[in-house]
Amino acid sequence: MATAGPPWMWTLGTLISALILSITEPILANNVSCDNPPTAAESSGSNQFLAAEDGEDSRSGDSSSRIVNGSDCEKDTQPWQGALLLGPNKLYCGAVLVNPQWLLTAAHCRKPVYRVRLGHHSMSPVYESGQQMFQGIKSIPHPGYSHPGHSNDLMLIKLNRKIRSTNAVKPIKIASTCPSAGTRCMVSGWGTTSNKQHDFPKVLQCLNITVLSDERCKKAYPRQIDETMFCAGDEAGRDSCQGDSGGPVVCDGVLQGLVSWGDYPCAQPDRPGVYTRLCKFTKWIEDTIKCNS
Repeated sequence: MATAGPPWMWTLGTLISALILSITEPILANNVSCDNPPTAAESSGSNQFLAAEDGEDSRSGDSSSRIVNGSDCEKDTQPWQGALLLGPNKLYCGAVLVNPQWLLTAAHCRKPVYRVRLGHHSMSPVYESGQQMFQGIKSIPHPGYSHPGHSNDLMLIKLNRKIRSTNAVKPIKIASTCPSAGTRCMVSGWGTTSNKQHDFPKVLQCLNITVLSDERCKKAYPRQIDETMFCAGDEAGRDSCQGDSGGPVVCDGVLQGLVSWGDYPCAQPDRPGVYTRLCKFTKWIEDTIKCNS
């Protein structure tokens, strides 16, 4: 996980990344949504849109990403799962398809350019039947996102075209009501299957987790939890981890959260994963998509 650095370091890193990737399109960092004022739950934090650096407690990362102690997802059971890639096949964050032309991911996954893969079950760079590739043409972080606290940790990405709806690629509905403690959910992502950085799975990993009470969440992370977050985990030491950021938390068939942050090493007792509470943002998501479509 990354250590937060000063804004000039992020700017320098962005410029270097642009040169390495030979970016010819405009930088997307200044794309904004329509002027829809956020609700009280959506307005906490500051307007510092900083990408996470290696070592931070956010769960973005590089090839060291992992779902810890999960199991192989069955093919086509998570058709909304997306991968944000650097270069041809280097995963750095997960994403969720919520509209035929829009993804949700974590705001701390922001980059100057987005290469998106949908409908791909394995992490092999080889073409897989059913996969669809896209470019992100607009990124819209929530205006209240704060770094390094990760309040309001969500961002919309507009794809360069609409998806072709298939068994392998289709959007998921966002929950309109918040999950209660004890709700069973599933989180998914790619990466190593332990805290060792070389144990890579062949396919997408799924993990069942349980939503924890706000009291237990705040006890695990004193003075770090607000109403835009919820904790989930279980007693078996299973967890999401670096590189899974922006990936889906699905409860009862609807999208309840995005992988946001947590402690490192991952899957420690009494240090659950922290997720963006999407039920607080349904209006912002709907309005932003509507006025940018």
